[in-house]
Amino acid sequence: MIAEAIQRLVLYFGTGATRQAYLARQALGRPLPGDPRLAERLRQELAAGVRTDGTVSGGAVPTIWRVHELLDLGYAEDSSAITRPLAWMLALQDRPGAFHDGCDRVRHSRRLCQHYIAGFFAPAPPTQRLAPVTLPNGKVYRVDAAARFSISCLALRAALRAGYEERPAIRRHLQSLEQISEQWTEWNGYFAPDVIVAGLHALAAGGRDHRPAVGRLVDLLTTNQGVEGDWPSADLFQVLDALLAADTPEAQVTVRRAATALASRQRADGTFGASAQQERALIGLRALIWAARAPA
Repeated sequence: MIAEAIQRLVLYFGTGATRQAYLARQALGRPLPGDPRLAERLRQELAAGVRTDGTVSGGAVPTIWRVHELLDLGYAEDSSAITRPLAWMLALQDRPGAFHDGCDRVRHSRRLCQHYIAGFFAPAPPTQRLAPVTLPNGKVYRVDAAARFSISCLALRAALRAGYEERPAIRRHLQSLEQISEQWTEWNGYFAPDVIVAGLHALAAGGRDHRPAVGRLVDLLTTNQGVEGDWPSADLFQVLDALLAADTPEAQVTVRRAATALASRQRADGTFGASAQQERALIGLRALIWAARAPA
């Protein structure tokens, strides 16, 4: 089953000239002779889309994602095409509209306000409604607070990938995430599963200090995995992406159990639907490759 699903994705990405196709061939160990030139062309095209103020057309999410895209393609961390978006992004930390901005009785009692946590990015002013918003992995957030939280986690991951882990505001964001994660003890409680998954993905990028929290959250995902391998009330591809980032033996076994759910969603052309088609195909491919290597 896993081998057949991988083969369909091999054919789907084939000789494609997209970032996802390039990364898929790298993951498969089947690069094409022209892939170095393709990577350079993609880097140049993506860098050209970065404005002088650091933003990318479309707002906060495309700007944050551009950092991820360029890093995926091996762009130098100190290049202006990465440092400009990061500078713009870092200026959004602890601004009005961040997840922790504002306090009421419930938020204060749960230590989710600015009196207890800090470092979150504000993807939009508090007066601007963000939801519904679709993240690059195809996950749609329909609740505004969850959208702000998850976009901040996406930005945190970008900053960590770029080597900004020692910045005090980045450390505060990570520490706040870990503090919040102590409340993530049930799957369908106050915190939505997709918020928990976004937090796990960011903590997984945080390094050794956060490995105990990552392990605890992987256990939570494993415990709540359905009999078919998927997760109730959570986006399969978002979960798989986070488990790949967690990179623990327990996460790998859990991904292998999810292979049935993943294969059942695969279409004849190798994809998994129209939403974020290539990005989800890439996540699916990486998950299947990892699952194939897991202990039986």
